[in-house]
Amino acid sequence: MKAVIISKTGGPEVLELKDIQLEDPKSGEVLIKNEAIGLNYIDTYHRSGLYPVELPSNIGIEGAGVIEKVGPDVNDFKVGDKVAYASMPIGSYSTHRIFPTKKLVKVPKGIELENVVTLMTKGITTFYLLHKTYPVKSGETILYHAAAGGVGQILCQWAKSLGCTVIGTVGSDEKIEIAKANGCDHVINYSKENFAERVKEITNGVGVPVVYDGVGKKTFDGSIECLKVRGTMVSFGNASGPLDPCNVTKSLAPKGLYLTRPSIAHYTTTREELDEAAGKTFEMFITKKFNLKIFKKYSLSEIVKAHKDLEGRKILGPAVILP
Repeated sequence: MKAVIISKTGGPEVLELKDIQLEDPKSGEVLIKNEAIGLNYIDTYHRSGLYPVELPSNIGIEGAGVIEKVGPDVNDFKVGDKVAYASMPIGSYSTHRIFPTKKLVKVPKGIELENVVTLMTKGITTFYLLHKTYPVKSGETILYHAAAGGVGQILCQWAKSLGCTVIGTVGSDEKIEIAKANGCDHVINYSKENFAERVKEITNGVGVPVVYDGVGKKTFDGSIECLKVRGTMVSFGNASGPLDPCNVTKSLAPKGLYLTRPSIAHYTTTREELDEAAGKTFEMFITKKFNLKIFKKYSLSEIVKAHKDLEGRKILGPAVILP
């Protein structure tokens, strides 16, 4: 058994692949043999110290595999079940791990585990953004940043299936066609154009009711400018760096805006919420409301390179780690 461990925070070089030993699962837990692992920006936040964790620590929040052992009092899962997860406790960067069943979901037949780990974090994120944080309506025009990224490729297609007009931003010209192919009606390269001005042009000066912003520092002020009166600013990531403190009087008050900072944890607090989110995500995938193409696969021994590529914006779509 092997797992990636961090003994200190820092760059990708702090990730170490080590041999581990695991005890038998306790009450309410199962032992999972991971068959696919998700690669997500939040993993880099734990590694860098942006989101503090107690050290030494395992790392990774998303995985899918097969149950090899069940602990006492586990009735809803059995040995051989294909399962997936995308939550704390962190530790998915491993060949095997112990995980609590209350945060585990069963994988429907017909979905490969490699696809599941691009669906759990990214798909459930899309679900709560579009259906819970700001429930979009058919006919609305929305703005999504990083439209060629892993979440973006799913969200833009999903939003399009709901009847939205989707404006997507990208950071380079090479990503424009990717964003268009994945549901965007309008694509703006924010490294070359003033995206706020373009959004005003597209919306005839009205602005959009919601901005979904996982980029962070580079796009926050422009996103605020894009919003219409009483619009909703959804800040859910820091790909370009953590946000500066928000001046409520300057940024929010002039248009009576709403600002929220959601995460998967806020929308999967109960078994019912988790099952709803996962079930809807699997349904949308099975019924082909969005297409999914894995951009790159890494071995667990390539984890340092995977993080370097992720932070270097070299990954144009979902990527997976194979134990």
